[in-house]
Amino acid sequence: MNKTIRRAAVFTLLLVFALLLRATWVQFYEGRALADDKNNRRGAIETYAEPLGNIVVAGESVTGSARTKGGDLAYKRTYEDGGLYAAVTGYASQAYAPTQLEGIYEDLLNGTDSRLRTVLDTVTGTRADPGTVVTTIDPDVQRAAYEALGDKKGAAVAIDPATGRILGVVSTPSYDPSSLTDANTAGQAWKRLTKDPDKPLVNRALRQPLPPGSTFKLVVAAAALEEGLYGSVDERTDSPDPYRLPGTVRELTNENPSAPCENASIRVALQYSCNNVFGKMAVDLGRDKVRETAERFGFNDETQDVPVRAYPSVYPSDMNESETALSGIGQFDVTATPLQMAMVSAAIANGGELVSPHMVSQITDGGGDVLEDYDDSASTRRIVSSSTAEQLASAMRTVVEEGTGSNARIDGATVGGKTGTAQHGENNSKTPYAWFTSYATSDSTDKQVAVAVVVEQSDAARSEVSGNGLAAPVARAMMEAALQD
Repeated sequence: MNKTIRRAAVFTLLLVFALLLRATWVQFYEGRALADDKNNRRGAIETYAEPLGNIVVAGESVTGSARTKGGDLAYKRTYEDGGLYAAVTGYASQAYAPTQLEGIYEDLLNGTDSRLRTVLDTVTGTRADPGTVVTTIDPDVQRAAYEALGDKKGAAVAIDPATGRILGVVSTPSYDPSSLTDANTAGQAWKRLTKDPDKPLVNRALRQPLPPGSTFKLVVAAAALEEGLYGSVDERTDSPDPYRLPGTVRELTNENPSAPCENASIRVALQYSCNNVFGKMAVDLGRDKVRETAERFGFNDETQDVPVRAYPSVYPSDMNESETALSGIGQFDVTATPLQMAMVSAAIANGGELVSPHMVSQITDGGGDVLEDYDDSASTRRIVSSSTAEQLASAMRTVVEEGTGSNARIDGATVGGKTGTAQHGENNSKTPYAWFTSYATSDSTDKQVAVAVVVEQSDAARSEVSGNGLAAPVARAMMEAALQD
């Protein structure tokens, strides 16, 4: 064999070798990437070749699957009371990536979760029977919040303080997830929902932190008691009225000029929502002490999963004294979700301990066997001492029985709460946010619930916007539903 032929043979072998390498790369690496690509229709065809597993509320499925007419997608997702449960389920769409519980448990619900596979499934290569997601949601609490919020733009969360089970998660205006399930019609619905200025696809209960206003005073009061700034909620504070913000000529005044806020005790200051008391209290404590207490309650936590990832509520770290004073009344750059403020009330109602909130009780395989039990694995951490929690719970009862939270009273139950009205827009030019956070205990059964409600927008005149007027009635409806036998 001459040199030219040998060189040609070697070159040809190298080309064959390169071709084999490329084929292997495409098949085993790029092939997987192509299979996982959201634009690859084969994934959707496989997902919707069979009915999906279901999301369950109080033993009843609130999701289903329906046979489609024609096309290569055999089934589509369906929803019972879709608007009612949208903030819980999210949507599973033939055209868009799934969200909320549908997204978190996508593999479980479509049968591709490795925990579902039997030996026979592995041998035959068939898809396993899909699993089920069992939620902690109480349908009565959920409906009570949904109907009480009505046409208002807002959100509400209810938690069982003793177990951490989330009983209700509502965000309004809501939307019907069924409008997004069919690939043939989802595009129009998506365009309409994303262009809606009220943003119905946003889960306001978990993912829209807003200034919490005076509801944050509970956190400042907790810090004052824990740090020994004051010995009890009935000790008089050192609080001039009005209180001049440090380094400024601006004075922090109160909504009710005749309220007994000068040197008021924590109980009286919560009862009348005295800004001067908590503004000065935050400065006296210092921003770091307030932040440490806020973070124990869950502020600044970027990994808060319920199991849906909740956006972090924020207590800022870089503030001067004037800004710290404003943070003490839930303004400046302080933000919170309804979930976070429900956690504050839940910890106070539970003797200072917070059980990790969760809205999924169990996930099961196709045969009903439990794969994970979230009730059993819920962690508990101490937020404040039992003495501090007891005193704050007592002061919150005064707010409802004698103060600004009268609309939350419930016959046959002990109720504690805190109202809040947070400024909105530059120089408070827009309609304020109305807040209410509370807890209730049945006098006959000792059953408990903690709730937080925010109303962003309603038909009420600006002068009528208040936590007691707009948010407290929603909280009362939820608490009544949770405490019923």
